Amino acid sequence: MTTLHRLPAGAWPDLPGQRVVFGADAPLRLDCGAELGSFPIAFQTYGTLNKERSNAILACHALTGDQFVTGPHPLTGRSGWWQSLVGPGLPIDTRRYFVIGINVLGGCMGTIGPREINPASGKPWGLDFPMITVADMVRAQALVLDYLGIEQLFCVTGGSMGGMQALQWAASYPARVFASVPIAASAKHSAQNIAFHEVGRQAIMADPEWCGGDYLAQGRNPSRGLSVARMAAHITYLSEAALHRKFGRTLQDRDRVTYGFDADFQVESYLRHQGSIFVDRFDANSYLYITRAMDYFDLVAEHGGVLANAFRDTPVRFCLVSFTSDWLFPTAESRAIVRALNAVAANVSFVEIPSDKGHDAFLLEEPEFFATLGGFLDGCAEHRGLAPLSEPA
Repeated sequence: MTTLHRLPAGAWPDLPGQRVVFGADAPLRLDCGAELGSFPIAFQTYGTLNKERSNAILACHALTGDQFVTGPHPLTGRSGWWQSLVGPGLPIDTRRYFVIGINVLGGCMGTIGPREINPASGKPWGLDFPMITVADMVRAQALVLDYLGIEQLFCVTGGSMGGMQALQWAASYPARVFASVPIAASAKHSAQNIAFHEVGRQAIMADPEWCGGDYLAQGRNPSRGLSVARMAAHITYLSEAALHRKFGRTLQDRDRVTYGFDADFQVESYLRHQGSIFVDRFDANSYLYITRAMDYFDLVAEHGGVLANAFRDTPVRFCLVSFTSDWLFPTAESRAIVRALNAVAANVSFVEIPSDKGHDAFLLEEPEFFATLGGFLDGCAEHRGLAPLSEPA
């Protein structure tokens, strides 16, 4: 049985990887106008950086992910979020590539966020933490690359919010990106997705234990609200077909309904379980801040209402991937990005993967997706002149 280690309040847990302080000499200016000085960023690496420092892949995590891309998660013991994709012999082959996972700004796995200590007060930041954007996340990631001595990424990739970061990297730092693979993403967050996020935020803020965002200082935890937020979001990550195939209307450990509000159906029990295990590894205020950063993401508005302007004269090679049953970030949104890239004669390929697994398909076993990503990376590696695969140990 897996042992859960609850995230300590307002403190960096004893986790593997690196945690480096940035901004002491030159504070990071955020889109909201605030500045962060002497702030930590936590990251994890896999594989070996080559002598030319040309084989680095930045794997950007989604809303509830973190820097632990593969291997057992140090808090939960569960597999990393891209366990099936990153590793020796896998599409992102760590015998060939140096993979970097970075906990985003606002996160709760060691990078500065609302649960970290505010040096001005000596207490957790809570809602005094400044608002952040996806562009802010990318600026912070660029500091990590500078620290590692990496001038240009071989590739930046990720799904969902990770795909937003991959797009932002290509728009903000085109000279520092050889290839970008946004997966199940969009160039701006839709009204529907903002609405779902608001439901989750309201669930957290309605929990009496939230205490106006000051729960850590008061020794409390809005676990019920955060659990409900996770349950609501998790539904959006799946498709109706996937839910029906997995659960249907099957009852949970009983042969008849109870005519009450217990978890009569397996799907209810599943969602309650997803909510309960989430609160052991995630911070409620981080959930508020990161969902808001996704809501604010809009490359179209940032470039005069014309998405193509974000990528004009770009040297970046793109491969966009969508999934047929993803209704959270549907294929039409990927196609809009492809059209914008075509309008500026960018080097772009696009694949829509047939799948009934919904938005979460980018985290699951999808052979055609694996083949697409692996083939694109192999082609880019050949063009870039990366050395062939090293022999496995």
